Amino acid sequence: MKKRTSKEEFMALLKDGMRIMVGGFLTCGTPEKLIDWLVESNIKDLTIICNDAGYPERGVGKLLLNNQVKKLIVTHIGTNPNAGKLMSEGQVEVELIPQGTFVEQIRAYAGRLGGVLSPTGIHTPVEEGKEIIEIKGQKYILSEPIGADLAIINAYKADAYGNLIYQGSSRNFNPTMAMAADKVVVLVKERILDLDPEVIITPHPFVDYIVEV
Repeated sequence: MKKRTSKEEFMALLKDGMRIMVGGFLTCGTPEKLIDWLVESNIKDLTIICNDAGYPERGVGKLLLNNQVKKLIVTHIGTNPNAGKLMSEGQVEVELIPQGTFVEQIRAYAGRLGGVLSPTGIHTPVEEGKEIIEIKGQKYILSEPIGADLAIINAYKADAYGNLIYQGSSRNFNPTMAMAADKVVVLVKERILDLDPEVIITPHPFVDYIVEV
């Protein structure tokens, strides 16, 4: 299968109302070129699933500035004042999830599990609207799996098959998100012929398309 793709082929995957996962942590490990292409596409009413809202003009902040986002599913938005403004004005819905629970919900979708039980958020606004399950006297919030139509992620190197390795802390949410979307597009710094099987983090069956920096 040909996995190396072009801007035009990437654009053809996009449509209004998509649920899109974006790898990265405060724009470390964020596929900026792919976000730029999303901005250029001008698709609307997106649900963006990302650790955070980035910065006003970096990361998913660029999508917010372009009024393309209907809902954010994130762990915090504190680094992007524009996200807070849009939320307070009711222009963007923001679902805040504790970071550990967030990644486990994504992992649960990847593993086709029914959800995640976590005590984090009990007796706080986090539990509002959630099912509470008690086990041996301990209350847990049942958080449902999180998946997406498309995941755009960032990696350091890919081989000819699409196996991926990551560099330092830019690894963060990228490998987990690669397992939880219908289509996965990865932005890589370098493509090489072969990777040592012992260092591969994301196996090629999870990767649909490769874009080189």
